[in-house]
Amino acid sequence: MTISFHLNGDRVDLSPEVAPTTTLLQYLRETAGLTGTKEGCNEGDCGACTVMVTDANGPRALNACILFLPQLHGKSVRTVEGMSSPEGEMHPVQQAMVAEHGSQCGFCTPGFIASMVTGHARGETNHDDILAGNLCRCTGYAPIVRAAKAVEDAEVPDWIRDSVPQVEAVAIAPETSDELAAWYDAHPEGTLIAGATDVGLWVTKQLRDLPEVAFLNRCADLKQIEDQGDTLHVGAAVTMAELLPVLAPIYPGYAEMVRRYASEQIRQAATIGGNIANGSPIGDNPPALIALGATLHLRKGDTRRDLPLENFFIDYGKQDRAPGEFVEAVTIPKRADRLACYKLSKRFDQDISAVLGCFNLTMADGVVAEARIAFGGMAGIPKRAAHVEAALIGQPFDEAALERAAPEWAKDFSPMSDMRASADYRLASARNMLRRYWLEGQGTSVNVREVRA
Repeated sequence: MTISFHLNGDRVDLSPEVAPTTTLLQYLRETAGLTGTKEGCNEGDCGACTVMVTDANGPRALNACILFLPQLHGKSVRTVEGMSSPEGEMHPVQQAMVAEHGSQCGFCTPGFIASMVTGHARGETNHDDILAGNLCRCTGYAPIVRAAKAVEDAEVPDWIRDSVPQVEAVAIAPETSDELAAWYDAHPEGTLIAGATDVGLWVTKQLRDLPEVAFLNRCADLKQIEDQGDTLHVGAAVTMAELLPVLAPIYPGYAEMVRRYASEQIRQAATIGGNIANGSPIGDNPPALIALGATLHLRKGDTRRDLPLENFFIDYGKQDRAPGEFVEAVTIPKRADRLACYKLSKRFDQDISAVLGCFNLTMADGVVAEARIAFGGMAGIPKRAAHVEAALIGQPFDEAALERAAPEWAKDFSPMSDMRASADYRLASARNMLRRYWLEGQGTSVNVREVRA
């Protein structure tokens, strides 16, 4: 297994002896001597380790601390040391950061530079979103955002327009889902790695040894989104960044929740299949998909099966998935948009949900004909509010309905208390989310971030 990529314009070929779970950050700091990229949280939250990674689809900002070296095969990487020209000319972003006094202690600055250079190369001007995954505790964001705005019209330097190397396939990075299915069927105890936004922490935080791994990022047929008319067929390796613009015109409430899904760096790596397959009770996608009635597609070898997504989650840490079986895709129905998703977290951006509720009610002749209400953070699995749904169906959706449903929440959920929220707070929040959904349907402004004195 030889891993080949470009690093700041030069080709790197790593020998087969390199452990496949070596992170890019480890390699940069300990082997390549490129110590500008910093280690902060080592779990993808602080952005100090951000680098620019370019492939055939263009540049992306990614966290080097949870990016494994095989994920770079056939790609190009630029660190802060490679943002200036070979002759030493600074990138416009670097010049603007100096001019706007955007750096103080400097620890976070390399990550900011990488995120800003990547956003500039992509022509992005939504700076608050682009920089939400980079934390600063000294300077504050105002001068940094001013620097980003100052270079919006600047030309992208030629040296930043990276090419990617020609490479051969490697065994642990299958090129198709057929190759992946054969490998996983033969290695059912192996670990599948897509974006590594979760598995990366198994290595960096839990110090787990992963002796058998396969990387999914080269499986092109798992990275497709097919509009099939009445449905969207989304491959398991589609990233959240790729899914966001597809969702926006169909389900803007779901898309807005995805916009708050971690950070730009994580959205560019995290996949919808990984978010489902890890079975987390606080994964943000499953409640929305359950509320929409999505179908999950599983594969083991040459055998495929489908099931309602809500049936995939059995108990905490347990899913309806056999050894050697993997999530291949998910089908999302396209219907009239009645979906609302409410994410409650301590920070608005880049935070784990304390409670996430998704509501999808269908009305007919003035009464609730169908109700699909699903929550994360309220049980050991993503779960529907079956008793609440039953209390609403067949009744007008009015304030009296909210009162009838109120005692049903405790029948559906017995949430735990933890550092994010108490059990009572979670139950009260769930009830309030239903009220918010009703008020929103009445045309009432319910977005607290838009309240004006």
